Amino acid sequence: MFLFPLSLYSSILQITVHAPIHPVTSEYIRDAIQKAEQQNASLLILKINTPGGLDTSMRAVIEQILDSQTPVAAYVSPSGSRCASAGFFIAMACDIFVMAPGTNTGAAHPVGVSLTGQSMDETMEKKVTHDAASYIKTLAQKRERNTELAEKAVRQSLSYTEEEALEGNLINLVASDVQEIIDHFDGQEIQRFGGEKQLLKLKGETITSYPMSFRQKFLLTISNPNLAYILFMLGLLGLYFEFANPGAIFPGVIGGISLLLAIFSFQILPINYVGLLLILLSVGLFVLEIKIQSYGILSIGGIIALVLGSIMLIDAPIPQLEPSLKFIIPIALGLSLIFIFLIVLAIRSQTRKISTGKEGLVGKIGTAQTDLNPEGKVFVHGEIWKAQASEPIPKGNKVKVLEVMEGLKIKVTKP
Repeated sequence: MFLFPLSLYSSILQITVHAPIHPVTSEYIRDAIQKAEQQNASLLILKINTPGGLDTSMRAVIEQILDSQTPVAAYVSPSGSRCASAGFFIAMACDIFVMAPGTNTGAAHPVGVSLTGQSMDETMEKKVTHDAASYIKTLAQKRERNTELAEKAVRQSLSYTEEEALEGNLINLVASDVQEIIDHFDGQEIQRFGGEKQLLKLKGETITSYPMSFRQKFLLTISNPNLAYILFMLGLLGLYFEFANPGAIFPGVIGGISLLLAIFSFQILPINYVGLLLILLSVGLFVLEIKIQSYGILSIGGIIALVLGSIMLIDAPIPQLEPSLKFIIPIALGLSLIFIFLIVLAIRSQTRKISTGKEGLVGKIGTAQTDLNPEGKVFVHGEIWKAQASEPIPKGNKVKVLEVMEGLKIKVTKP
């Protein structure tokens, strides 16, 4: 056994995670652990309120907690918060587990999906559940907590109030604020994950908050699934408009930026690639509608592909990492209407009769300014032209343009 000297420690570091556990929050927690070690902090307090998150991100956090030279305390706070699923695993891995009154923890049954959006089959689900149950039991045993309740939280997805967790020896304390945690654990000896003992001296220490970096805040913002979906749709719409109307520039620039931000968000969120391909297929169908003009058949297929792809696009283990259906369907349908509107404009521009240049004069009706026998002058399309008629036409009579000849001369006839 080892007893760490108190003189090495100089402060208490505090961070707040009120978000799902994904690569951004995982990086933030791991950065805070490194910062605490660099500052020789006496304790790192992780104030957490999370519905859960991604398994890979959770395990990366737990690995760093278990290797941390600085003790880590998980504090489920404020009242009304929860520490569920991946958050429960992280809290169980911490040296100290504290909950505020009116909070709950647990509900850690693993949920998994395949790239096609299908749930795991029964055999695979059993394997994943057994693996998660063994993992939580190991953490509970090392931290001298109730392995039976911890395992039930995984296998039966049970959730516990702060009082149930305290009575069941899942947590160390119920505390109303951080100061109560400091007062309670000051002078206590805790056992680290490796078995060594460490004495805590917390009273009088400065509590320092460690905020997210600007980059992490930005990534956390665009990792919102609803915002990521909007960025992706704006990107596709902007690029579609730019390709349909080369030289517009602004839609292309905005679309390109939005699409790149969306792709960056997709590195954080669990993307279903079948859903992504369906959305890209829908854009292709809208483009083909312009070229082929299938009288709406391709457009209908594009709408169906866009809606289905949008629903399948982000497939996460928790609802907080998925865009809401109430949000997706109106956006997808609205975007489909915009695509169809642009298609109609493009088709009209392709079929519209030419009204400018030489070709635009053909078929126009004008007035003879002089007698045409066979040549003279006519007023047509707001201009006076030299004209040649196939038969005599008196001055003042109506004429119709047949063709534009060389030398700025037009050939006309009686309408």
